[in-house]
Formats: sequence, structure tokens, C-alpha cells
Amino acid sequence: MEQNIKLSNEGEILKDPAKYRRLVGRLIYLTITRPDITYAVHVLSRFMHEPRIPHMDAAVRIFRYLKYTPCQGILFPTQDDLKLKAFCDSDWAGCPTTCRSTTGYCVFLGNSLISWRTKRQKTVSLSSAEAEYRAMASTCCELSWLRCLLQDLQLTHSEPVTLHCDNQAALHIAANPVFHERTRHIEMDCHFIRDKIQDGSIVAKHVSSSQQVADILTKPLGKEGFSTMLCKLGVLDIHSPT
Repeated sequence: MEQNIKLSNEGEILKDPAKYRRLVGRLIYLTITRPDITYAVHVLSRFMHEPRIPHMDAAVRIFRYLKYTPCQGILFPTQDDLKLKAFCDSDWAGCPTTCRSTTGYCVFLGNSLISWRTKRQKTVSLSSAEAEYRAMASTCCELSWLRCLLQDLQLTHSEPVTLHCDNQAALHIAANPVFHERTRHIEMDCHFIRDKIQDGSIVAKHVSSSQQVADILTKPLGKEGFSTMLCKLGVLDIHSPT
């Protein structure tokens, strides 16, 4: 997706919306193995009810990208430490229609990407810290489920999971067990992460924005930044020169 683009309900309505819906439906299926198109497909799926020409142009752009990267996918190394770690990020008020923020997270088992998601938040966040805090809470739920899954597979994960976030204010809110006026408007279910930090199952750490891997799941990036984040995700093209 083009950098800094904001798709909205503007433009001429498509005469045949069924074609757009079929295209996006196929793209949604591809996101199971192609995390590099997850954010773009998520944005396009918002306009399934009334697609417009700019939306179709963006969908064609994704297909053009897929045509030139047919063998790109996730690399799973044969040697790994089987330790969970996660990155979470949010794009505050990224949706121009609803002013809602976008949550993005990716979870690694060792160096292998095993889970990722892009999702628009259910409510409007009043600050970037709140949006990041909600992203941390969503990632925390995913990590708790993955720990239980690994336990069922007889893979004991005794060490705390590292959760990387690039917002210092959100990290302070998560680490502070005292409820104060700045967090009074945040729903109680978002504070789920506080319990996990207190019991030692999750450790929240700060990461610089330039090293925030989940950035690719919350906003369109330029070519250089997009390629850099793909490498960090472990997404490689087997036909590209090494």
C-alpha cells in the first residue's frame, strides 16, 4: 500500500462490487501465510459493503505485488530456542472514517513468526498511550493462549514472555497497579495485562520505533522500511539473490 495513504468513503462507487469482494476474499485467505499483506488487506476489507474505485486500485496494487513475489513466505529455522516473545504497536486514530486506532502484533517462538494480527480497535482511544495500552492487552491475551497451547504440547515455557512496546507511557500504565484518573476511562478488561506482569508471566520492555517489528501491521511503510521489517519478521523470497 502506498505510504501515508488514507482510504476513506470517497471516490466513485464501483458498478460491480461483487468483483471487488471476490478479490478481497481471496486476499484474506492469503494472509494466513503472507503477513506482509495483512495490514493492506485489513484496510480493504473495511469497504466490502460499498467499494469504490480507489479501493479497487489499492487491491490491484496488492495483486501486482504478489505477482512479483510468488515464492515469498515465512522461514522456520531448524534450530531454535523455543522461547516466546512478542511485539505490539498501534496507529492512533488511523481510521479516517471512525477515528479508531489500529492494533497490530506479532509473536515469535524463538526466531520463527507463529502469530500475527491487524485489527481495528472497538472504541475510540483518547490518546496514543491508551491505544498502545489496548494493543498490549490484546497481545497479552494471545500470549496467554499460546503458553497454554505449548503446555498442551508438552513444551514447558517457564521463563516470562517478553512483550516489546515502543510507548513509554503505556509501559508505565501497565506496570503501575494503582488506578488513577488518567486510566479511569479505560475498560477493566484492558487491565488484564497488569495481573500478568505482577505474577511474572510477562515482562514488558521498551523498544525503539525503528526496531518495532509490528509497525508493518499498523500502517503503510515506504519501500526501505517495508523491506527491513519483512526481514525482521523472517519473511523471505527463496528466489531472491542472497
